Amino acid sequence: MKTIIYIILTLIAVQTFAQQQLDSYLVTGAKNNPGLKAKFNEYLAALEKVPQVGALPDPTIAFGYFIQPVETRVGAQQAKISVAQMFPWFGTLNAKEDVVTEMAKAKYELFEEAKSKLFYDIKSTWYNLYFTSRALAITRDNVQILNTFRKLALVKIESGKASAVDELRVEMEILELENQLLQLLDKLQTQKIAFNNFINVEASDEIFIPEILETSDLSIDREALLDSIRLNNHQVLNLEFQEASYEYQQVAAKKMGNPNFTIGMDYTFIAESSNTMLAPGESGRDAIMFPKVGLSIPLYRKKYTSMVKEAVFMQEATLNKKVDKINVLESIYEKANADYKDAKRRIDLHNKQLELAKKSLRILESEYATDSKNFVEILRMERKALMHNLELEKSRTDMSASVAFIHYLMGK
Repeated sequence: MKTIIYIILTLIAVQTFAQQQLDSYLVTGAKNNPGLKAKFNEYLAALEKVPQVGALPDPTIAFGYFIQPVETRVGAQQAKISVAQMFPWFGTLNAKEDVVTEMAKAKYELFEEAKSKLFYDIKSTWYNLYFTSRALAITRDNVQILNTFRKLALVKIESGKASAVDELRVEMEILELENQLLQLLDKLQTQKIAFNNFINVEASDEIFIPEILETSDLSIDREALLDSIRLNNHQVLNLEFQEASYEYQQVAAKKMGNPNFTIGMDYTFIAESSNTMLAPGESGRDAIMFPKVGLSIPLYRKKYTSMVKEAVFMQEATLNKKVDKINVLESIYEKANADYKDAKRRIDLHNKQLELAKKSLRILESEYATDSKNFVEILRMERKALMHNLELEKSRTDMSASVAFIHYLMGK
């Protein structure tokens, strides 16, 4: 009993460490991946548009010089400076800020989408690394088993109880497995490089690969999963923020069709006057006119009406895109869920088949050791045991990858 408890606790500790390692890879990928950094910088750039559209237009300053000075009571006008500031209709700048703010939120969802996709890619590549690593270990074990069979066959051949063909058959099987080992080693190296590229570290960096991959079930039902996809998927959220942006764009376009106000002042430089009738201090006194109020009236309404209609059409188009995206995501989820269920069934199937193959192999080995019979059947059963062992690990990998992909669809 103590031994069983110790084994269970050891497995839990190993799985906890494996999950911690995977989480650390996700954090490293989030910090280092250049594609993800690019998406985040695009979001930051979109945020910088908010103060741009929310600022008042630049004031205008004009300077005029009188070539032929205009005489006034206090002296001749020599030059004039005018300063003016235009003010849009009330709420126009706020509406424009709302437009770009929602677009910035849409950009942020694209960043979150890229991050979720990166996390899925890291997880799925890590799971494939696990499978390739396990396939190598299982294939090496089978080569050792076949070498044991070869020694047993040699003993039988030397005693005259078996044909030399038995040894040749084993040699053929070993050569085939050794070739598979070389292919798996090349595949493992390729996957390691791809994984390190995802997290943007040196291609030669070592990667922790667990000896056992603990599969996890989907903890919520189908409807809850679909609701989570509809509400939390970052592609859907991106379209929702775009839709809100076009709604604010309608408001901004309507406000832009209202009059704009201009407030300003003129400052006129006056030369000294030769009029001796002026009171002290009046001669050459500069003139200030304040305030100067202007009003721009948008008479050509067609432009602003078209801007409103454009925003309405874009909002409707984005709404349709969102509905279409949700439909597509639901279809993708159904396929991923089917893959998850299939992988779960295959785990049970190959577990049972592997146990039956091992039992059959033990019986066949015993018969061959006693009567030198069914050596071909031993090799066939060994190949079936190898196949079911590999398929079991592949099913675990596929199940974990399916869960990771569904989590990606949910925006996790």
